Amino acid sequence: MIIVANAFTDWWTTHMEWWFNSSVQLLSLYPIIGALAWTIGGVFFRYLYVGHIGFKDFVPLSEDEEPLVTIMIPAHNEEVMIEETIDYLMNDLNYSNYEVLVCDDGSTDTTPDILARLQLKYPKLRVLRINKNKGKAHAFNIGIAFARGEYILSNDADTVPEPDGLKKYMNFFLSPGGQNIGGVTANMDVQNRSMMVEKSQTVEFSSIVGIIKRSQMGVLGNMYAYSGANTMYRKAAVWDVGGFRQDRATEDISICWDQQYQGWRAVFAPDIMFYMNVPNTFNMLYNQRKRWAKGGTESWTTNFKRVAAHPIKNLPKVVMLIDQTFSIVWSFYYVIFLIWLIIRLLFFIAAGDNVQLVHTLDMAFVFSAFISVIGFWQLFAALMLDNHRAKVKYILFAPAYMLWYWQMNAVTVITTFVPAIKGVLGFAGEGTWVSPTRTKMTKDEGK
Repeated sequence: MIIVANAFTDWWTTHMEWWFNSSVQLLSLYPIIGALAWTIGGVFFRYLYVGHIGFKDFVPLSEDEEPLVTIMIPAHNEEVMIEETIDYLMNDLNYSNYEVLVCDDGSTDTTPDILARLQLKYPKLRVLRINKNKGKAHAFNIGIAFARGEYILSNDADTVPEPDGLKKYMNFFLSPGGQNIGGVTANMDVQNRSMMVEKSQTVEFSSIVGIIKRSQMGVLGNMYAYSGANTMYRKAAVWDVGGFRQDRATEDISICWDQQYQGWRAVFAPDIMFYMNVPNTFNMLYNQRKRWAKGGTESWTTNFKRVAAHPIKNLPKVVMLIDQTFSIVWSFYYVIFLIWLIIRLLFFIAAGDNVQLVHTLDMAFVFSAFISVIGFWQLFAALMLDNHRAKVKYILFAPAYMLWYWQMNAVTVITTFVPAIKGVLGFAGEGTWVSPTRTKMTKDEGK
């Protein structure tokens, strides 16, 4: 009996050690595997993907053929940017049949006064005042009930689409294969590019956002998230899923999944450009990424059970969920590894063990350098694919981006993990929002 018990203990110890070592190796290689996978997927989308609709047979609409579009701007304390945005939407779009509906969600600054003045100037501008701040998703849901258009363009107060954006959006919905499209999301670019933290985000949106969406569309035919700052929705598809989830940190992620579960198609259109102001301080950036990380974990928690219940039917979603699971677990692993590495280095310094100290530093440097090379390749490939290589010059800011993104992503995932789980379980309460500090651009920015 003792021999059998010892044999079982040895077997269990060996297998547990194997599983542990394999898991650590896999987590260590995850950034490399992810970078290679997204790069290959992006190239596939660009050159081989057969599911493209919209631009192959693009036919410009005449004014008589243009469907009514409601450009909806949810706003809370947007006195810095709201007038500039509305002036652009009213004067610079190559589209006639549209209205602009601003959902003023309890603004306490001069936003209501600015909107009242602009209403006298622009007949197409409508304003809906919501007295109590209850969050962006709540403002959307209220606004959709008052929207006259059958197509709703979500447009943040600091965001503008390209002049032909509405025509291009409608080209997808009105194409022969567009009857089941629930939403089309555009390609994000940065307006304010005067500071390094802003320029580095130009790299991010091409590499992390753009190439991942290309890969998901091209390989899986599904998409993880819309870009909430500028996405056109079919109003019927929004109603079909019960509107936007008001208890989620990121309404654009949740509705993307909800629509696809109902059979609606989510589409990424990289040739439709929109431009937004991005955070220009690390504090603003960190707060934004905390919200994104919380919304991602909420989506992961919400959809895990739905996907696991029917894995074969939801095979593309299984792949996305596995990737997100690794991303969350890797964040914890990365922070724990850094803490362990620092403690180990301090121990060797205190013990005067210079041999182990140098060996540990060498191993950490080699591994970090290898990951950086792979990450740099992903960034370069993404910039080559995006916007006809117009952003390749921003590869110079890739080191700054890689330096802060990996650290900030891991920290925000960990710090928001528990609040995200509590939110899904119904302990988050009603949503509210706090608009970030806005800064006006100079005329030379964004070029």
